Amino acid sequence: MSQELYSVEQVAEHLGLHVRTVRNYVRDGRLKAVRIGKQYRIARDAIEALTGRPMEAPARDTVRRHRHIDVSSIVEIDAIDPDSVTRVTTFLMAAANGRRDGDEKLRIETIHDPERARLKIIIVGGCEASASLLKVVGAIVEAGS
Repeated sequence: MSQELYSVEQVAEHLGLHVRTVRNYVRDGRLKAVRIGKQYRIARDAIEALTGRPMEAPARDTVRRHRHIDVSSIVEIDAIDPDSVTRVTTFLMAAANGRRDGDEKLRIETIHDPERARLKIIIVGGCEASASLLKVVGAIVEAGS
């Protein structure tokens, strides 16, 4: 039979008490706990016995419930002059920074190699936001050709 065990910190947060208060309850015998290594673990039954009411299951971490997907894209543009590099990077940064609060976050890095006349654009963000920005990159490069 598996029993849900909680740390002193979790119990303190659930009951709205200070961690020291929960430890004192354990040491005084008011709250039954098991010592594992140097830490106490408290069973759900013990918490319910202390409070005299059923304990609700703790809310799961919202990060675990909502999966987030990031896409990393690298775009290399050859045969690009310095003026076009400035135009492309300025436009991309404006497009990324002009997004609304509800939109997915985007991170953009640009690396220009003037000797090879190459621009490398690194885009990291959500699927839809990255796809939209890649379309913008394609349109800018096509327009400048």
